[in-house]
Amino acid sequence: MSTESLLLIGGLAILDMFSPAIIGVTVYVLLVAKKQQSRLLLAYLTTVALFYFCTGIFLMLGLDVVFDPIANALNSHSARLVMTIVGAILFVGSWLVPKKKTSGSPKPKSFSIEAMIALGFTTSLLEVATALPYFATIGILTSNHLAFYEWLPIIAGYNLIMITPAIILLGLHILFRRFMTTPLRKIQALFDKSTSSALSWVMFLVGLILLMNGGMI
Repeated sequence: MSTESLLLIGGLAILDMFSPAIIGVTVYVLLVAKKQQSRLLLAYLTTVALFYFCTGIFLMLGLDVVFDPIANALNSHSARLVMTIVGAILFVGSWLVPKKKTSGSPKPKSFSIEAMIALGFTTSLLEVATALPYFATIGILTSNHLAFYEWLPIIAGYNLIMITPAIILLGLHILFRRFMTTPLRKIQALFDKSTSSALSWVMFLVGLILLMNGGMI
């Protein structure tokens, strides 16, 4: 697999690091839960990572029929034209996403390990259909015709990168509990303003990546 493809996958993984659901739930638990914060968050994050990891394996094993014809045409002029058009639509559309207020990030019904696992599964199930960077990564891996032992650690690493900000926030909270309340509240306010801003950023960056691969940039 080329270095360019690996860097592209790394960029897509960085996009997924800023998931409003993951960061929102993390901040909420750190601010509100009175005890077992580490166990609760690790249960949630492990559930999310395992869900996406298993989804990635399922897609890699089952989408060869879909992606093989695409892979064979990736270097053609028409394929690059399609990437350019789709990239341009996403790029322009990212500036047009309407800002709308939301009720905030998902919140657990109770602070228990079972509730956090259920929340992790539910939020992942609801958001997986809109995981554009993850689907793009699966497409790249499939088009490279990698062996099982080659693409499996890449998917695992992708999912670890995805939950890294939450792990960092948890670590900072453990080390500097007294000083973290104000920054956490600011992060919560930022992510509660709207989910449309996060969507617009994803559209912007994915559109930019497609334009680059289409030869426009």
